Amino acid sequence: MEKQSPVFVYDTHQQAEQAIRLLSADGFDVKKLSVIGKGYHSEEHPIGFYTLGDRIKTWGGIGAFWGGIWGLLVAPAVFFIPGLGLMAMAGPLVSLLVGALEGAVVVGGVSALGAALMNIGVSKEDVIKYQTDLSADKYILMVHGNSTDIESARSILGNVHSLEESIAS
Repeated sequence: MEKQSPVFVYDTHQQAEQAIRLLSADGFDVKKLSVIGKGYHSEEHPIGFYTLGDRIKTWGGIGAFWGGIWGLLVAPAVFFIPGLGLMAMAGPLVSLLVGALEGAVVVGGVSALGAALMNIGVSKEDVIKYQTDLSADKYILMVHGNSTDIESARSILGNVHSLEESIAS
């Protein structure tokens, strides 16, 4: 995985799901995508999470989104991140986060999630911004891969609304 990942920020899980499904329908290798967002909203009162093979199911209002996305992406996981709360994610970023958690890595006062993002080239300023976006219940979609993968994803997602796109380099 190269240290250059486009990052797309979406207001809703529907927008993030639309982007992932669009990439998948166009033949993009969705195993090169990471998605991060809240596992649920507190008013939805989830009962819990469970795993079954590579799929994680959530009881709560947003469970259908995560169940569907986790059917497409690799390494689904749910973590409690201090300052952010319960975060659901899937994709290559999960293994980086697990490594940061196992090594108790905290870089310059950022969380383990921040350390994982910085490990793939996201600047500290962008880490803070993305953590703020996640706190505001937005969804982060990252594209991993070589320059061909990145250009392909940008081309496919050109018509899908995202709040912004920035490059981690």
